[in-house]
Amino acid sequence: MKPNNSTWTLIFAALLAAACGGPSEPPTSGPATAADTEAGARQGRPNPLRDAYFGETHMHTAYSLDAYIGGTRLTPADAYRFAKGEPVTVDGQPHARHRPLDFVAVSDHAEYIGEMYSTMVEGAPGHDQELLEQLRNLKTLEEKQQWFLKYVVENNRGTTPQHPPFFAGPETVRSAWQIAIDAAEEQNEPGRFTAFVAFEWSGAPNGANLHRNVIFRDTHVPDAPLSYIDANREDGLWEWMAGNEANGMKALAIPHNSNASKQMMFAAVDGKGDPIDLEYAERRQHFEPLIEMMQIKGNSEVHRKFWPADEFADFENADSIQKYSERIFQKSDYVREGLKMGVAFEKQLGTNPFKYGIIGGTDNHNGVPSDVAEDTFVGGHGPEDGTVEARRSGGVGGWIDGKDLSIGSLAAVWATENTRAAIWDAMKRRETFATSGPRIRVRFFGGVDLPAEPADAEELVRQGYEIGVAMGSDLGSTGAPPTFTVYSMKDPDGANLDRIQIIKGWVDAGGDTHEEIIDVAWAGDRQPGPNGRVPAVGNTVDLTTAKFTNAIGAATLMGSWTDQTFDPEQHAFYYARALEIPTPRWSTYDAVRHSLPLLEDVPATIQERAWSSPIWYTP
Repeated sequence: MKPNNSTWTLIFAALLAAACGGPSEPPTSGPATAADTEAGARQGRPNPLRDAYFGETHMHTAYSLDAYIGGTRLTPADAYRFAKGEPVTVDGQPHARHRPLDFVAVSDHAEYIGEMYSTMVEGAPGHDQELLEQLRNLKTLEEKQQWFLKYVVENNRGTTPQHPPFFAGPETVRSAWQIAIDAAEEQNEPGRFTAFVAFEWSGAPNGANLHRNVIFRDTHVPDAPLSYIDANREDGLWEWMAGNEANGMKALAIPHNSNASKQMMFAAVDGKGDPIDLEYAERRQHFEPLIEMMQIKGNSEVHRKFWPADEFADFENADSIQKYSERIFQKSDYVREGLKMGVAFEKQLGTNPFKYGIIGGTDNHNGVPSDVAEDTFVGGHGPEDGTVEARRSGGVGGWIDGKDLSIGSLAAVWATENTRAAIWDAMKRRETFATSGPRIRVRFFGGVDLPAEPADAEELVRQGYEIGVAMGSDLGSTGAPPTFTVYSMKDPDGANLDRIQIIKGWVDAGGDTHEEIIDVAWAGDRQPGPNGRVPAVGNTVDLTTAKFTNAIGAATLMGSWTDQTFDPEQHAFYYARALEIPTPRWSTYDAVRHSLPLLEDVPATIQERAWSSPIWYTP
């Protein structure tokens, strides 16, 4: 199946290059033409077909203690300026991004945010406290690690965390939170750049990662964020969010690093150990529409150990996480399995507790949002991974070996304009996708009446909205097999595309879950083999120079697939995965740049990718 011609690309460029805005849903009178879209972009009018916006939903500045202790001194305002393209200093060196971002949520840890206000602001309550004097004057990496272990790790990863002895009271928390709010307000530019008010709730009972990033729709927010000290399980976070919502404060929570959750992210029990019930499922689905697919500490979609039949499951698996805090990987820690368990729970309870759209993030602790270029990766945790040697033979204390680090992932939404309301609403309705770094665009629609062969990209989008549903949505109950249409466009500055796949998961009458991977569109004249899978695209990477060419692959791909094995009695989900041709991994760029041998136990090349949010079917 070959990509469409250059006309296809020109139409897409018109639809996707615009950065305009409007209401959160397409108008009932019909979507605009490509010419209308371009004109609307110039005039600031809404784009009813929606545009792709790229950003960050997970990063930390000096107001996160673990970032500060690693040497970060960039503030939330600095992070927003970096996102817009201004240079900053990271590990003593100037650092700038190649392209600005469209939106950012600075998500400093709620835990110790008040303590960091005391640490950094002269005259603040507690500023002269002896332990904070120590913190400001720690010199060696070993001193910093020991201090962090004593006052943070041993406390925060227990079941009943407490404020440390240098906490100067709740007023410091409110003061730090106000700094975050003020920075977002100052840097927010509706129509050009969106700065969200956000924080991270960093629950870690017994070392299991249950962290959530909480993002507010606007600046109608509570006086202070909620920390793991205030509520030590996720249901306590949702209860707090429900109270805020009753007072008009809209927020959503995004879990991350399910790969390190020790079977607790998609557990069959609640925080008290009781089987999850309908109320639990409804509250979780309401407040958590998205999950982070990948970040600097690995990919949480799948792992090669548990998905041997998935030829692309060996991607940023971050195996060394298992060296720390007894975080031994299990299949139930991964997003694809969580989605399958979710449809099984929906069959049982009537509501899916794990009905997650897909989003990206980095967890960068250098104060630089979405620093995701493989060829300029400088680590994300100060001196722990800030040198070539540290990345090759060191590690991030208590978490991961340096060589296993990923660059993280990009958050992306399909929204009508670049404003808080439009982007947040896209997140809430799950019209989102994630990429492993490049600005790949992917779009995914489903419906019984969608044509098997859309005429072109514009028609695919029009029909997707008019007679189908977009990614993140529900198919209506039907007795006919649904058709799914999908397209992807390469990063304009990056590698060509290899293929687009659709992953289906379902639960049968006996309650057992299943999955299938289908190659839907691919570059070149390759033909599926006896197993139904398309052969590898090839590899143009020169490992001696860390360069590749776009002599293979395609700039755009479009295709459709009808589920001929569809059973109208089975709960199911479908999502798309678009893959690039092979390119050098950051560790290969490091090795070539510094005339070092390639690392033998990590891949020299990778296939970057994008994941759409699922479309669900419920009988």
